Amino acid sequence: MILQVNNVTKQFGGLTAVKNVTFDLPPGQILGLIGPNGAGKTTLFNCINGVYTPTRGKVSFRGEDITGAPTYRAARLGLARTHQIVRPLNELTVRENVIVGACYGREGLGLAKAEHVADEVLAFVGLAARANLLAGSLNVAQKKRLEMARALAARPYLLLLDEVLAGLNTAEVSGMIATIRQIREQGVTIIMIEHIMHAVMNLSDRIIVLNYGEMIAAGTPEEVSQNPQVIEAYLGDPELAARLLEEEKR
Repeated sequence: MILQVNNVTKQFGGLTAVKNVTFDLPPGQILGLIGPNGAGKTTLFNCINGVYTPTRGKVSFRGEDITGAPTYRAARLGLARTHQIVRPLNELTVRENVIVGACYGREGLGLAKAEHVADEVLAFVGLAARANLLAGSLNVAQKKRLEMARALAARPYLLLLDEVLAGLNTAEVSGMIATIRQIREQGVTIIMIEHIMHAVMNLSDRIIVLNYGEMIAAGTPEEVSQNPQVIEAYLGDPELAARLLEEEKR
């Protein structure tokens, strides 16, 4: 397993944001992580990559205990992420942003090699033409791709994607879905938090559902979309679940 999460709990005072979450992730899969707003999805990401130290539980990455390890150590080991609210280094160019990812990623590249990796990754995500623009000048869709490029430049084994489709129009969503598939084809394992259900249903090999911090369902997209607890907590009604299932089968 590339990632093992065992009984992870995160409390903030009297609030339990994540409660006893356990799952294993084989290499090469795309795992969807869904649930209502406030369900604990991003908090779980933060426990996995070291932003938060779990109150209880254990996180193992490629056989190594990384519970509470600092984020830079997780990056060096090959775990990268994007953020729901994009965080470009606005005063640096697009290319310089991606160079940072390469320098502080798994391979710890020197500047010359990092520049080469940055150019490769920018071409892959479709930002090569904007490489010399300031990152702050990009629109939302371009900043999403920059966020992904910076994470990919770190040469991760596991990539955590936090709502990379949010705020995109239909054409941009389709383009990003194609990019995510290409990333998986390159051998990168992915966990994605997403609210655009047709996308997560189509992309994911398995799906985990959180509600009030607890894992209420796990399984294939078909199994999850037919789960009564998921329908009640997240999908809203059986007709919507059936429609999403049909979209997932296409």
